[in-house]
Amino acid sequence: MSVEHEVKPLSGAECPGPIEAFTDYCEAEFENRRNTGEPFEEQDYREAMEMVLRSLQTLEEG
Repeated sequence: MSVEHEVKPLSGAECPGPIEAFTDYCEAEFENRRNTGEPFEEQDYREAMEMVLRSLQTLEEG
């Protein structure tokens, strides 16, 4: 017995680009780390995030 599932492509509004996806991931990670109660160097993490975002922006601009 087989079951077929229709897979619909995501529209642009439902599928974020690399910059948005990375930013969303980082913000979720910030929250996770803050909630652990363990020491967290948020400034270092934000600086690394900014470096990656600049690289992604450069790649998107071509």
